[in-house]
Amino acid sequence: MIERVGAQGDGVARDQGGGVLYAPLTLPGERVRVAGAGERFELEALLEASAERVSPPCPHFGACGGCALQHWDHAAYLAWKVDQLRLTLERAGIEADIATPFAVRPHERRRAALHARRGPGGVLLGFKARRSWSVVPIETCVIADPRIVAALKPLARFAAPFLTHPKSAPILHVTASDTGLDVDVTGVEAGQGGLSADARLQIAEAAAAADLARATLSGETLYLARQPVVRFGRASVVPPPGGFLQASARAERFMAEAAGAALSGAERVADLFCGAGAFAFPLAERSEVLALDASAPAIAALQGARAGAPGLKGIEAAARDLFRRPLLAAEMKRLDGVLFDPPRAGALDQAREIAASKVPDVAGVSCNPETFARDAAVLIAAGFALERVLPVDQFLWSPHIELLGVFRR
Repeated sequence: MIERVGAQGDGVARDQGGGVLYAPLTLPGERVRVAGAGERFELEALLEASAERVSPPCPHFGACGGCALQHWDHAAYLAWKVDQLRLTLERAGIEADIATPFAVRPHERRRAALHARRGPGGVLLGFKARRSWSVVPIETCVIADPRIVAALKPLARFAAPFLTHPKSAPILHVTASDTGLDVDVTGVEAGQGGLSADARLQIAEAAAAADLARATLSGETLYLARQPVVRFGRASVVPPPGGFLQASARAERFMAEAAGAALSGAERVADLFCGAGAFAFPLAERSEVLALDASAPAIAALQGARAGAPGLKGIEAAARDLFRRPLLAAEMKRLDGVLFDPPRAGALDQAREIAASKVPDVAGVSCNPETFARDAAVLIAAGFALERVLPVDQFLWSPHIELLGVFRR
């Protein structure tokens, strides 16, 4: 028998001898019976439930590996996320004012990665099972945009022609754009010569039946009814196939507004790891912007939308790998502010260059509190103060928390 004393994404428990075990689908303070070996166990029986336990809203919860914490009262769940963020900063020796978190709501997630497999009754389309490569077919999803949910059956039919090769394991990267669903397919073994003409015809017919805006295979256009479009401030942007987008448009706007407020006094700012311009375009409403990112297709999308965005200051955009060639302190002489939004690995070398510069105001966006804390420590050691941290719960019912940090010299 295990008595719960803490929680993580998969649950943390201690046995009667004080050893740490991992038991998913459990909550702090519960008494449970688990089965397993080593450090990872599975919940066998719930003996004493927490007062914070609620009924999961999704019928697939427990089998589907997409959500880990639907069984937790929302206020307690959100407080735990913020506490994990605070502890991460404290381990790095950082104290900061942590604001009330911004939290997305159900059905706001505009991106989904759906796995397709052959099943006895046809195509199985869904998410990976917990701790497994098998696919859990889904009929609904309480976090996804309703347009994605409504298209699940047509998308299963769309996936069928990609399964002709026995080694194919297609993943449909679905984005709900303002003009319809945009689907980029990866994980397909097409064989010598690529997809057959018959398969391409079937794909186009299925895409039309599903009313997709665009369908691509690892970036190659297979079907285009209309360009998928997303709004970044005043700009209408056609994102590159499979390109990065924030999971929630509302969370993206919140972070863009917060970053804009943090850098409101700057006449010229750099947007580093800018993607297709989610922050660059709102920033350009007040400041001239230097936008840099390693993805040439993302920069091309930004440049393509720039001419059609009215009333903006200048945006200079260029493709540059900031891991190999970070923007140097000497190149920041004309800058009044910097925004950096790196991948999960963080931006240590870039943080060192910002620290060595004379830039007075910095906004850091991160999807990984640990690498953010590491990079923030570099800025703090150089004389910056971490003025405040804004937590962003963009991945609902997962252990992940994002944030925006505001730094001042």
